[in-house]
Amino acid sequence: MLTTEQKLAEIRRLYFTTTRGTIQQDLEGALDLLKSIASEEDRERATVYMEGLAEMRSEWGRSGKVKRSKVKGQR
Repeated sequence: MLTTEQKLAEIRRLYFTTTRGTIQQDLEGALDLLKSIASEEDRERATVYMEGLAEMRSEWGRSGKVKRSKVKGQR
């Protein structure tokens, strides 16, 4: 069983090591960890990393959609 500090450290690690290829899996793992933190105050400490992961997923998802639609338009 991880302590709250270990859970927060893992969320932080996921934020700094995620890539375009791992963002969905990393975000899901971070959400699972976040849900397992009992204290609202402790969950708030993870907010900046969670928002960052969500923003990366959003940005990387948009750029992927643009590329796909360009490819479709070329055919």
